[in-house]
Amino acid sequence: RRGEMGAARATQLINNEVFRAFATYAAIVLLKMMLMSLITAYFRLTRKAFVNPEDIASFGKGESAKKYLRTDPDVERARRVHLNDLENVIPFVGIGLLYALSGPELSSALLHFRIFTGARILHTLAYLIPLPQPGRGLSWAVGYAVTFSMAYNVLRAVWHL
Repeated sequence: RRGEMGAARATQLINNEVFRAFATYAAIVLLKMMLMSLITAYFRLTRKAFVNPEDIASFGKGESAKKYLRTDPDVERARRVHLNDLENVIPFVGIGLLYALSGPELSSALLHFRIFTGARILHTLAYLIPLPQPGRGLSWAVGYAVTFSMAYNVLRAVWHL
């Protein structure tokens, strides 16, 4: 009986349009964040810039291989995008889930999810290309404001603020 109730609740959740919208946009930004690992690896390989001695073993031994133990501006830029994603996408996923479960209107939820997703994609492009400021800063601020707005709405729904 308990298993049937759990399955029914899961089905209700999957059929909830706001939750499905959240799942869609959370998956998009999480995949974008995962892509940053591949972009970082690409820059490491093409720039031959590694941080661990075992990573340079295929380039030779001794002093000749040590030149590959270095930092590279492109690698570091990609790493900073990834770190910024960790600082912003993870809170979006956690707060977005609470927001989706707090019963917002679909139109409001879609607006939050779409703006955040667009802001993170723009932030990544602005960082990697790089585009002049304030583009990157504004895209970060917009995404941050969206997450804050969702958090406020969750608190308002729970505490009747």
